[in-house]
Amino acid sequence: MPLSVLDLSTVADEGTSRDALLATTELARAADRLGLHRFWVAEHHNMPAVASTSPAVLIAHLAASTERIRVGSGGVMLPNHPPLVVGEQFAMLEALHPGRIDLGIGRAPGTDPATAAALRRTTDGLGAEEFPSELLDVLGLLGQADEASTGRPPSPFVRRFSATPVQGSTPEVWLLGSSTFSARLAAALGIRFAYAHHFGATQTMEAMAAYRAEFRPSADLPRPHAMISASVIIADTEDEARYLAGPSRVMSLSLRTGRLAPITDPRTAAEVLAGVDDGPLAAVLAQLPGTQVATTTDRAVAELQDLVDRTRADELLVTATTWDVSTRIDTLERLRGAWV
Repeated sequence: MPLSVLDLSTVADEGTSRDALLATTELARAADRLGLHRFWVAEHHNMPAVASTSPAVLIAHLAASTERIRVGSGGVMLPNHPPLVVGEQFAMLEALHPGRIDLGIGRAPGTDPATAAALRRTTDGLGAEEFPSELLDVLGLLGQADEASTGRPPSPFVRRFSATPVQGSTPEVWLLGSSTFSARLAAALGIRFAYAHHFGATQTMEAMAAYRAEFRPSADLPRPHAMISASVIIADTEDEARYLAGPSRVMSLSLRTGRLAPITDPRTAAEVLAGVDDGPLAAVLAQLPGTQVATTTDRAVAELQDLVDRTRADELLVTATTWDVSTRIDTLERLRGAWV
């Protein structure tokens, strides 16, 4: 069972974006050293707590900073970018690092509507109705959408343009999602699917089942291939793990209340959470696990294996929001040592 990592390059309180990006690099090198399969980075904009705004730029740096691990996007938010830009960026990455690049594509903008419009310089293409055709254009640019697999001829756009540099190989394309919409679209196109269980747990089983039931084989992928994500922090004791997960709960709370700020340290987080427990936000906090699996190694492995078994996932992707990168690296080392 391949084990992989997603990182958001979160900015710590009193830290800088450079600190966050250097921490992501350190984490990627640790994942490479541990023999993990993939290392993905996210795309978020106009958020003081997240430094990962340009996946293609960060992927280029991380691929050059590691030796063998696959590096990719979790994901590129397609509504923010013209398909030709995405195709050319990832054709370039694949040319530089052949056989090591993943293109994970998402449907949400990863930001507010005004920022999304500013990124694209127009509101055109920002709706969900345009997403399937733009996804097909990206696949076509990369040579991964023929008429036999999609059931439709290439668009005039794909017939006219191709992603350069010309590829000797192509990046591995995944569709990301937290709903049945993305699952069914990935199935219809015969591409890999990654379900964002770490923040969208309500439709996990339904989406994973729909993907497998409706999958149509393609030239690139003869059978369904799905990955499931989970947020994980492992420590010597459950109390310590919950303490280290405190900053993630505060971040989840700040997202819900519209006051997203850099990641606070565990001690400050514990003080914040203690105050919330007795206040009007207590009901909100009760619904925010922050970190789904925060426990000891054996229990974490058991919980993650149960998730994999229930969803019939082919791969597992783990992520964590922590105050410092050492906690994330320690979690990976503990999990890698026990994961089969």
